[in-house]
Amino acid sequence: MTFLSLVVLEIVYEDEYLIAINKPHGLLVHRSPIARNTDVFAVQELRNQIDQHVFPVHRLDRKTSGVLLFSKDKEILSQIQLQFADQKTNKTYWAVVRGYTEDSGIVDYPLKNDKGKIQEAITEYKTLFRTELPVPFGKHQTSRYSMVEAYPRTGRMHQLRKHFAHILHPIIGDRPHGCNKQNRLFKEKWNMTTMLLHATKLELSHPLTGDPIGIEAGLHSEFKRIMKVMNWSILQPK
Repeated sequence: MTFLSLVVLEIVYEDEYLIAINKPHGLLVHRSPIARNTDVFAVQELRNQIDQHVFPVHRLDRKTSGVLLFSKDKEILSQIQLQFADQKTNKTYWAVVRGYTEDSGIVDYPLKNDKGKIQEAITEYKTLFRTELPVPFGKHQTSRYSMVEAYPRTGRMHQLRKHFAHILHPIIGDRPHGCNKQNRLFKEKWNMTTMLLHATKLELSHPLTGDPIGIEAGLHSEFKRIMKVMNWSILQPK
């Protein structure tokens, strides 16, 4: 079978059973009834690119970039999804948020799922950079931002977006959980509309061998551009 690919995806890990990409901002993982205005999806594009069917192991929001893992086999898929369900994987994200965050912190704040059920949700984070720009905002003469490294200890929908909004440090570019005034500022001053949230690393055990796997994904160009605006060094995945 031969497929025609519309985009070229960056493959950051591959073996006989698994494959991972560095998902770009704005790319849906698969078809969704809430996004009928596109016909480009990560599942189909990766299938086309490697000429083989693939099955997403987990999800990333459309506006989130970074490590996205697929299985090449349905039986392997169920085995590896158990690791995610049992919280036996480690995920690392980078995000740019409004204001100065604490040096480190834990957000322990339950979240409601799409069925209305309240679920435990825990996020740990540490601050990588802070900056104060000579850009007036509201009643302030300057604008403050932080870059954080976040570790979700549970896997709830939009967990990081909701948690950073909860502690009054919303992720830049997030809608609807973020700050619309900040999002407007970034659009008008820097022509930036991307959500600055990136899945930089995924750690898990191989479903067949049990060996540890660490999959890393570098930042995309728009995230790097804003880091330069902030006068922050460009990070490499750890």
